[in-house]
Amino acid sequence: MLDLALLQSVAEQLMGPGEVVVAGEALMVQRVGGGRLKTVKFRMNGRAYQAIEQNPERPSRWGQLARSGHQVVQFKEVATNQYVAVAVDGEVRGYQRDG
Repeated sequence: MLDLALLQSVAEQLMGPGEVVVAGEALMVQRVGGGRLKTVKFRMNGRAYQAIEQNPERPSRWGQLARSGHQVVQFKEVATNQYVAVAVDGEVRGYQRDG
């Protein structure tokens, strides 16, 4: 089960100027995509996740939101490499999973 409050906190911290802190641990924010987009890996409920700043150049609806000035962060589970949630301007929504 996703901890939406934790995801919201990670998204807000990732889009801010400082570090990301989860459960008292300061996590290293990395830059990807030519150093433009922020990403951080963290643990939640015993599983590894990655928060990724949305690339505004992508033709998806999330890319369109990022282009129009919204702060969009995607979350994926590292083990399955599947996206599990998205945060737009701090509001988190989990993706529905089949089965």
